[in-house]
Amino acid sequence: MARGEYRDKVLVKRRMLIVFFILFLLFFLLVGRLSYVTIVKGKEYKERAILQWTSDVRIAPKRGRILDRNEKELAISANVFRVDLDLNSLRDTTAKNNLTMQDIAPGLAEILGMDTNSVVSILTKTNSKGKLIGSAILKRRIDKEKADKISDFSKVHNLRGIVITGDTKRYYPNNNFLANVLGHTNSDGNGLTGVELYYDKFLSGIPGIKISETDRKSEELPYTISDYTKPINGKDLVLTIDEMIQYFCEKAAEEAMVDNKAAAVTIIAMNPKNGEILGMVNKPDYNPNDPWNLSKSFDENQKAWRNRAVSDTFEPGSIFKVITATAAMEEKLVKEDDRFNCNGSTIVAGRAIKCWKTTGHGSQNFVDILKNSCNVGFMELGKRLGPQKLNEYIYKFGFGKKTGIDLNGEALGIIRKTENISVLDLATTSFGQNNTLSAIQYLTALNAIANGGKLITPHIMKEIVEYDDLNNKQVLQAYSNYNERRIIDEGITKQLRNYLEQVVESGGGKKAYIAGYHIAGKTGTAQKVINGVYAPQKYVSSFGGMAPADDPQISLLISIDEPDPSNYYGGQIATVVAKQVFNDIFNYLSFKSDASSEETLKSLLKDIIVPELRGLKKADAQKLLKDNNLKLKLSSDGEVITDMTPKPGYTVKEGTEIILHTNTKIEYSNMVMVPNIKGNSPERTSALLNSLGLKVQFIGEGIASEQSIEGTEVKKGTTITVHLDIIAD
Repeated sequence: MARGEYRDKVLVKRRMLIVFFILFLLFFLLVGRLSYVTIVKGKEYKERAILQWTSDVRIAPKRGRILDRNEKELAISANVFRVDLDLNSLRDTTAKNNLTMQDIAPGLAEILGMDTNSVVSILTKTNSKGKLIGSAILKRRIDKEKADKISDFSKVHNLRGIVITGDTKRYYPNNNFLANVLGHTNSDGNGLTGVELYYDKFLSGIPGIKISETDRKSEELPYTISDYTKPINGKDLVLTIDEMIQYFCEKAAEEAMVDNKAAAVTIIAMNPKNGEILGMVNKPDYNPNDPWNLSKSFDENQKAWRNRAVSDTFEPGSIFKVITATAAMEEKLVKEDDRFNCNGSTIVAGRAIKCWKTTGHGSQNFVDILKNSCNVGFMELGKRLGPQKLNEYIYKFGFGKKTGIDLNGEALGIIRKTENISVLDLATTSFGQNNTLSAIQYLTALNAIANGGKLITPHIMKEIVEYDDLNNKQVLQAYSNYNERRIIDEGITKQLRNYLEQVVESGGGKKAYIAGYHIAGKTGTAQKVINGVYAPQKYVSSFGGMAPADDPQISLLISIDEPDPSNYYGGQIATVVAKQVFNDIFNYLSFKSDASSEETLKSLLKDIIVPELRGLKKADAQKLLKDNNLKLKLSSDGEVITDMTPKPGYTVKEGTEIILHTNTKIEYSNMVMVPNIKGNSPERTSALLNSLGLKVQFIGEGIASEQSIEGTEVKKGTTITVHLDIIAD
């Protein structure tokens, strides 16, 4: 073979190998690429493809109802509609019809009650890279009339891409009723505050979805099978709240805030035997149907939503004396006949600590220091207990930690550590200063005294339920986290309830007394701490009580924040509110009274001080009696009042008949009764005594705590000496 020919064959063979190698490399690259596309990127590309030839619509589930314990509706979800936008399809059809987004925006805005510029912004929205987005929500929760108009608008303008689907809207039929407990939802229907948030996973349900194949115009293809998953509606939440008891609390709180010119009022009603909350109200509150008050700032709106009964803390003042008394009794450090001498103050660590009554209570037994809310007596109990034992009981009653209530935002409160309690701290802690607690913490602790010594977790949820197509109820979950534990002896609690009943019958809580129902309780008036110091003329007035005292079925806490500083004493204002709520509850629950109906009705009437009428004409006297809710009886037909029975200054019940004597000759006695004016401001005291023709001399500052003459008839012009005290009992 010639050398040239051999060389040509070698070159051809080499070239074939190169070509083969190139083809093999290309084949390998192709296989690799196909493998990458199908294996590595297959899932992603499949999802993209599905998005291109299918459309999916999420179907919102119906949120579960919130019901009271008797299954009365407190929050419901109404069926409404939403408008979603397939912007790619909408852009195609507007272009074909020689329209722009700006052209259709005014019509859509008018139907939906939106601003035109806002609609344009949604229709032309771009992503972070400046590209037009493919879908958007135009508006949620519209009624059927608006949905029909949007549908007609689409047909008239031959538009595709405006999608109308079902939606739900949260609705609270009673507006502000139970607002801070119920809370509200956000624009997507998810719980934002209150039980709407805490039990959101039960209430919200699971969305459904409908997936269908579409053509390039985003229209459904005929003869294709759509995939449909039915939404699972939320479960119903049954609360422990009793709608009627809640109404009583709402009404009383509203009136108390107005009557006392208070910044806020909180009322809680509970079943002390199982920790169920029957009523819980904070005033002022808000309307969860329209939670955003545009006249308020963001922080102000947040404050309105807050459940202050759970999230706010305060120094309790004398309502805390119940805890100190229980600890001393449990540790057998005090007996009923122990004597305590109060001269108005006591020296602790070289400093004089005053009793709220600076003139002193004198010699008292243990029951008396409870009835009189004597600080000096309770400082002695604190001294007997010592810091370690006192704090032991403070923690036993659950202070300084969360109660575990099923509501968000619960506060811990602040309890001074045992090692940091000085002799002075021990004295003031014993009567309710230094430590802070929440309203729900205090009532939970008071329940332990009411129920025989067991601390039980307070709760708002009774059960989670659902109904089948035949409206048959199924309980899915009942509340079970009671965490019940005994903390004090049952006999001690029974004895203490007897003492607390005397507080209401004849002590500082007597304005809460209702004959025949045996209310036990304790009042408190605490000066508010603001920025670490006691704020002048700012108080929290409280009353914690239970009934009937021998076997309590209902417990109650009243807290009035920053009442009118001219009348802020807890025994004067919080007790009146408690009396109103207790009476409403007793009637509603048909509690039996062991007093006659006449005695009970009489005890419910307000005390009225008989005004001076002598010297007035008959018509003027009649008007003044009517203004004071007193009745008139004339003994003769004269025109001028010359005498009266009872005399001016006597305290009688409203509706009492006042006998007026008339004579043509104007001669009448100048004797008047000196009424009890304790708890009144200097202004009110002066006005009252002066109207009776009496003079007044004040000693000290604050409100009336002691008077030189009481319950005695004196001549007009007599001077009554009134001692004033800054009462924080």
